[in-house]
Amino acid sequence: MGEELLKLDVGGMTCAACVASVERIVAGIDSVDAVAVNLPLNSATIQLEQPIDDEITNKIIATITKAGFTATKQQTNQPMRAKMAKQVSAEGRKAALALVLALPTIYLTMFADDLGELAGFDARLLLAGIMTIPVYFWSGMSFHINAWKSIKRGTANMDVLIHLSTTVAFTWSLLATCGGKFPTMPDIFVDAEHVFYDGVVFIIGFVLLGNYLEASAKLKATDAIHSLMNLQPKQARVVAEDGYTEMVRAEMVKPESLVKVLVGETIPIDGVLHECKASIDQSTMTGEAYPVRKASGDEVFAGTIVLDGTIIVRTTKSSDDTLLANIIKMVEDAQVGKAPIQRLVDKISAIFVPIVVLLAIIAGIFWATIGHEMINNPMGSGFELALMVIISTLVIACPCALGLATPIALVVGTGVGAKHGLLIKGIEALESVHGCNIMVVDKTGTITSGRPRVSHIEIIDCEVKQILSIAAALEQESTHPLSNAIITSWSNVTNEKLSIDDITTMPGKGMVGEFEGKIAAVGNKELMEEVGVEFTDKLDKKISQATNKGVSIAFVCLGSRLLGWIELTDLIRNSSASAIKRANHLGIEVLMLTGDNANSARTIADKIGISTVIAGVKPDEKAEKIKQLQEDGNRVIMVGDGINDAAALTIADVGIAMGAGSDIALDAADIVLLRDDLIDAVSSVDLSKSTMRRIKTNLAWAFSYNTLGIPLAMGIMLPVSGFLLPPAFAAAAMALSSVSVVSNSLILRWWSPIKE
Repeated sequence: MGEELLKLDVGGMTCAACVASVERIVAGIDSVDAVAVNLPLNSATIQLEQPIDDEITNKIIATITKAGFTATKQQTNQPMRAKMAKQVSAEGRKAALALVLALPTIYLTMFADDLGELAGFDARLLLAGIMTIPVYFWSGMSFHINAWKSIKRGTANMDVLIHLSTTVAFTWSLLATCGGKFPTMPDIFVDAEHVFYDGVVFIIGFVLLGNYLEASAKLKATDAIHSLMNLQPKQARVVAEDGYTEMVRAEMVKPESLVKVLVGETIPIDGVLHECKASIDQSTMTGEAYPVRKASGDEVFAGTIVLDGTIIVRTTKSSDDTLLANIIKMVEDAQVGKAPIQRLVDKISAIFVPIVVLLAIIAGIFWATIGHEMINNPMGSGFELALMVIISTLVIACPCALGLATPIALVVGTGVGAKHGLLIKGIEALESVHGCNIMVVDKTGTITSGRPRVSHIEIIDCEVKQILSIAAALEQESTHPLSNAIITSWSNVTNEKLSIDDITTMPGKGMVGEFEGKIAAVGNKELMEEVGVEFTDKLDKKISQATNKGVSIAFVCLGSRLLGWIELTDLIRNSSASAIKRANHLGIEVLMLTGDNANSARTIADKIGISTVIAGVKPDEKAEKIKQLQEDGNRVIMVGDGINDAAALTIADVGIAMGAGSDIALDAADIVLLRDDLIDAVSSVDLSKSTMRRIKTNLAWAFSYNTLGIPLAMGIMLPVSGFLLPPAFAAAAMALSSVSVVSNSLILRWWSPIKE
């Protein structure tokens, strides 16, 4: 029984501690194999040991709901986007109320003169208390509710800290305001010199402001993935048997259907052009600046735009299996990944809040008992000083920045990569790229265009028609890039078709068959020698002269008689030299790994600036060469076409597949490029390094913030300089830390691929 993935939208999460709680409670459910929760996307991806059904789905949702969060089946992009935008607006309104009331509150509590009495109470304090009530009970209600939900499930998160700090401050202030009005009121409240109404409104206001800015930034961070989702039309114009068209939902269109697409419209389903041609704008998916001319039989993809005329597309995929759908799925899967350091953060967050509460209590007890006697107490009494310290410590320690440090950068980085046709499959690939020092590249189709042509035919003992006919008949059974060039050349010269029996592929060597009772073969020199062909010194000299020109040679023989050879030229991509230069600039040495002969490979390498060439390597030997480089202490990036190089892509520290058209590319590689261009491989490395820099900067800031902020809030500088961090400042610092982490990650939105 295969494993399946269940994806849920999860609400009510505020920090890394919440993420850890959701993952813990879901992981404890039977049939759950693994779970990954993404805080910026408010989502959970759950790997099940059984097929997904309503029973297990409802059980998981009920478990999450019971723990105090919300959970629903993952929505489509539009409802989810609207929901996120609505939440952002709500956070903004609550923050606005708190901050509007904060200014008069702080004036009344700290600067206003005696205003006399109102209803028997100090008018100044009473008015401040009245202004604090809507902030505490309305703006801050979500903190209080979520805090009790967290405590109920036996955990502690950011909301617990906010709830404790504001409740302590609000309760003390109310009791101090009422002090002297009730005979039984303890002297500690009657004699109180300070209230903390300003702290309550500023804490809630600043935290909500931080949440609003954070939520707005998170919404922007997901723009890339949402724009990809919006590329695929919701409807398709299906051509019926009678020639009439009918608009149907895209998900209802089956493979082998005919779909009409008008000029300026977006292609809804992957397919091939049916008896037509057109210019297609693929920039939305690949980042290519120029339209691509397509003819009848050429493949077209969902999400691309028709620029001229009306076309008919014969669909080859369903709407949920298009290249675009696979890209979206790949990006979504990548965004829920976690770096090893983030897993450490999650473990720390699970115990962080209880430790902070304990530290706050210890600091409070210290300053309330003996500490206030050691200094010139700015608060008057030791108890009021202790309250200030407790409130500030609880507030500043909220682990929001830690929870966002890695995932928000990953969401932005993978999203912007997908926008430019660079598909990074997960955080593991990002981390691995960061430490790589060697990039191994294939020649044909990677450095070169992958569209070779016959440039010369050397005849030894036959006619041109004969050598081409034998070669083409054998190459009909081959998938090698050189095969199409030979077949095309044959079709231009003759229509003579030969029947060759028992055709066999010799990996890394060529093709062998039987013709008129003799062995017929096309391939490299090694294959020729195996079937009995002898090479004279004169021939070797002539062959060497040809390979020194950078051409590939396909020898053709009949029995032990060498008929001649076919020289094939594959143009070097315009961007290859720039790509090599840029890779070297990034500190990565580039090696060429090819099955071609050494002379030809060396000629190509010299033209583009590659110093190390490993030639004559069979497809099954490429993985071994990669392994040897790793055993020598290198961390290796392999760039190939995703088909012939599948084993090498898998064994390399990072595999980069050129072109995403094949399933093997999506499966074997860590990074998939939508364009067949080596410059994009280097761009993906640059993006990976840029994303990792943001993650490391974020984590450094988050850890530094808490490392420095908590001691300051506990009053470590009070004996030295008399400085005591006020609760309002602590709240502002906490909000600023989260916003700083998110803003630092959003810088990645302006990243752009390397240009030629």
